[in-house]
Amino acid sequence: MTIRLIIVDDDPLVRAGLTFMLGGAADIEIVGEASDGTEVAALVERSAPDVVLMDIRMPVMDGLTATETLRRRPDAPEVLVLTTFHADEQVLRALRAGAAGFVLKDTAPAEIVTAVWRVAAGDPVLSPAVTRQLMTHVAGAATGTRRDSAADRLASLAEREREVALAVGRGRSNAEIAAGLYLSVPTVKAHVSRILAKLGLNNRVQIALLVHDADPATGDGGGRTGDVR
Repeated sequence: MTIRLIIVDDDPLVRAGLTFMLGGAADIEIVGEASDGTEVAALVERSAPDVVLMDIRMPVMDGLTATETLRRRPDAPEVLVLTTFHADEQVLRALRAGAAGFVLKDTAPAEIVTAVWRVAAGDPVLSPAVTRQLMTHVAGAATGTRRDSAADRLASLAEREREVALAVGRGRSNAEIAAGLYLSVPTVKAHVSRILAKLGLNNRVQIALLVHDADPATGDGGGRTGDVR
């Protein structure tokens, strides 16, 4: 499958570099470029991308607003945030809005290519351990209202679904969850799909954020960067 990719960045040199690098990668086709968030919706409508590589800081409409707008679409492409900071409030908000992860602008080219491939395959490119780092350094502990709301949403799940959600929050892969709960991997995948549907979420990062909101101490062990599958 060829991955259709849009690059959004207000710096023409960055766009040119990313286009040169990613356009030469196997199975990636650059189908559009944008210099501002205001251009993204129309470009997505015309080009039907699988993935949008989105700069977070742009002068007119930033990448956060553009991500929130895109992810509300019923046929939303995956969004991979491009940023200069590990711990950034806007990155965290983009993840809450449904971005599938983020890469730093100084990331090695091969790793950015891999990140695009993984996002296109439905795999977030950061683990809940990285998400927890963002929460700790940027947002702090969840407010009482947010914590209570998150706990109530997790309580609405069936017992096994809740166990799977907590394991996702600990950074466990599907194979690790299956081994720990004595389930098959397809059964774990089915549980994850039902959790997403029941809670109105659209990826595993959002499950991890919800678990963290309900109990920031949950999952302090075992999360491995880049190992969310």
